[in-house]
Amino acid sequence: MGQPRKSRKKFNTPPHPWNAERIKSENKLLSKYGLKNKKEIWKADTLVRKYSREARYLLGFSQDQMQEEKLELLGHLARIGVLPEGAALEDILNLTVEDILRRRLQTVVYKKGLARTPKEARMFVVHGHITLNGKKINSPSYVVLKDEEDKIGFYKSSPVAKQIEEYNKNKDNKAKDAE
Repeated sequence: MGQPRKSRKKFNTPPHPWNAERIKSENKLLSKYGLKNKKEIWKADTLVRKYSREARYLLGFSQDQMQEEKLELLGHLARIGVLPEGAALEDILNLTVEDILRRRLQTVVYKKGLARTPKEARMFVVHGHITLNGKKINSPSYVVLKDEEDKIGFYKSSPVAKQIEEYNKNKDNKAKDAE
């Protein structure tokens, strides 16, 4: 069974540790998404492999057996925003690590303009400046559902919110002046 207080690791390490091409691609993802370490990339990669394995498993069934499970898996991936509504089971096999990394709270905060860089977005989340539906979430790896995307904002008493608003206003003013 295992120790209840110690959970299992949620990722698989790469099969060959010193593959230069893989290391370069991981370093690009690390800087693009402002991740802490490569373990976060490996977790996303493990998730992609899990979804692909489940899709291949379902493709081996007959139509009537797989219908309910297929809808369940596709519905889950559509809810988290990884796949569009009405996607086919074969689309799951084309998922990439970046598809998963785009749905993390840290990335969504950066894309919404609540932070200037992905690293700053991570810091805001960890330090408790970001709320989701009025609740503080301090885990940058939280997978944001499609419905929850609009409910992300700053904590009501966060001093950072004013600074970012001023920064965005100045940036907009500079863009208007350049035109």
